[in-house]
Amino acid sequence: MAYIALYAALYGAFGVASPFWPKYFETRALTPEQIGIILAAALLMRLVAGPLVGMFADVVQSLRLVLASCAGLAAATAVALLWADGFWLLLLVALVQASALAPTTSIADALSVNAARPQIAGRPFEYGWIRGSASAAFVCGTLVIGQIISPTDLTRVIWLNAALLVVAAGATALVPRVASQSAPHSGASMVASEVHRLLGMARFRILILVSALVYGSHAMHDAFAVIRWSNAGIDTSVISVLWSEAVAAEVMVFFLIGPALLNRFGARGAAALAAAAGIMRWSIAAMTSSVMVLAILQPLHGLTFALLHLACMRMMGSLVPTHLAATAQALYAFGSGVVTAALTLFSGFFYASYGGGAFLAMALLCGLALPLAWSGFSDARDSAPRIA
Repeated sequence: MAYIALYAALYGAFGVASPFWPKYFETRALTPEQIGIILAAALLMRLVAGPLVGMFADVVQSLRLVLASCAGLAAATAVALLWADGFWLLLLVALVQASALAPTTSIADALSVNAARPQIAGRPFEYGWIRGSASAAFVCGTLVIGQIISPTDLTRVIWLNAALLVVAAGATALVPRVASQSAPHSGASMVASEVHRLLGMARFRILILVSALVYGSHAMHDAFAVIRWSNAGIDTSVISVLWSEAVAAEVMVFFLIGPALLNRFGARGAAALAAAAGIMRWSIAAMTSSVMVLAILQPLHGLTFALLHLACMRMMGSLVPTHLAATAQALYAFGSGVVTAALTLFSGFFYASYGGGAFLAMALLCGLALPLAWSGFSDARDSAPRIA
């Protein structure tokens, strides 16, 4: 129950704020270009801060304290946004908050997975329930906040986000202490050698490229969908339902639909289907803001994100040697994160120039990914070069 409380508060805070940060910045008289810069800079900050703070938590062997400190700092900076005025001050506060939020999910995962480690048979099921409760909390947070805010006053987003982060910080005290075991660290030359070996595998490079293109195609949606919908006259309560619909579809694909599709079509077919869904999703999104059409499109998020993630995990399970698994996961996350940050930066300029038509650029990215997914993804280990 302690872990469920921690995850529910943490992801509930994300659900409250994530869809509405761009709109909040717009209410502070920022231009689309400035909003894009803030969101992209925050993504880059998370890419840098996450691994650094995670390593620091391992060094001091106090994961709970570091997690509580990060959640508390994130809450404080969220409240500071209420008084921040002007682009540069808002950018500074947003960067501090991004650095505080970056390691929270990974440290929470480290705590829960390590705690479940002795329970070999039950570990996957129990972690699944914990992660499922987190996704449900995200959806609930988005739904609730949509009912209590207005398009011109989003201060309740700040207060509820901060309150939930404070609850998450307090919940760390209920989480059992996990004894960490220090492991010898590889030298820089060894790390460089492993990265070189992975990047020398053609199929792994294609996996990184396909995931970066398809995940990156979400940048325009994440940054400007709420602004576009709101400007089209869609009520905030409806926007919260649309956003929650996408997250609910993601959960359904992770737990039910995705594994069946993956077993039926394999990693190659699943990745190609995800890219094709992206082409359809962003092409139609560029042409309309109809609530009825958006309600049909939003569940495609389950394919464009969750199904592709499952395909990538299947691919890496058959392609990457066990002793390189952690390095491969880091490259996978870093590659998509960098591309998403870059596309988020440019999305502000695209949206300012082309409005909804900018979503066509995101459809083009998925179009580039489709043939790569079909030709480069495979479930078979024997298709990969052997690495000693």
